[in-house]
Amino acid sequence: MNEHNPLIEEVVSAVLSKPKYNAILPGLAMQIAERELAKGRKPREAIKEVSAKLHQVGAAYFKLAPRYKQWKTELENLPGDPADEGVRAFCLKVMQAHSSTAERLPILEDFFRETLASLAPLESLADLACGLNPLALPWMPLASGARYGGCDIFSDLIDFDNAFLTHCGLHAGLTSADVFSYTIGKPVQLALLLKSLPCLEQLEKGCAQEMLENIPAMYILASYPIRSLGGKSKGMRQTYSAQFEALTADKKWKVTRFDFPSELAYLVEK
Repeated sequence: MNEHNPLIEEVVSAVLSKPKYNAILPGLAMQIAERELAKGRKPREAIKEVSAKLHQVGAAYFKLAPRYKQWKTELENLPGDPADEGVRAFCLKVMQAHSSTAERLPILEDFFRETLASLAPLESLADLACGLNPLALPWMPLASGARYGGCDIFSDLIDFDNAFLTHCGLHAGLTSADVFSYTIGKPVQLALLLKSLPCLEQLEKGCAQEMLENIPAMYILASYPIRSLGGKSKGMRQTYSAQFEALTADKKWKVTRFDFPSELAYLVEK
């Protein structure tokens, strides 16, 4: 990619100057901008397309404006025990800000108990395109001091997630990166791809197969939403189940399906 192309820089600068995109990685915006300009779009058109794509795969999921500074202040006054009722209440409140985690709240305890019970206690995991999912720590069967890595495209979100995990005594290693450029340094016991594959496919069609094959994890927990952000189902459970089961059909992996009222999940043992 030619990062010094003045047209690419013009488009990226215009997009990232917008408040809801200014914490997004420049590298991802550059990749999308280069792709759009290569289609022959004018800078003004490319700015619109890049903004729309970043909204579609990231910004659209924030139900409320994140209050990271306020949340960090509140966190400092809480115990470091994720099982503490005050910590759990804090996590539930914060997770309301992001659609992906907010939708999971009614099934939160059942979701992680049923999908991960056989893996407890987890010593290491990589949470890919994590959003605010690290705040679900009190409901995950992690060992004390577990290694928690992963990535997301919002740098301010990653700073907050790392602060939370560190506060709770984990080895926090979340990185500001998109999933395609992120490297899991040491193999992990579990990788999480919670509701992220549809978004990743929008950025790079056909990426799911290669991703499942190459993630250095013993287990992968992948999930899909069954309703749009507007609340419509549109046959999403059937569509996504057919897609995922086709991806794994010819693999010698053990795949366990979990059907929840608001989410479809698969635990893959590689």
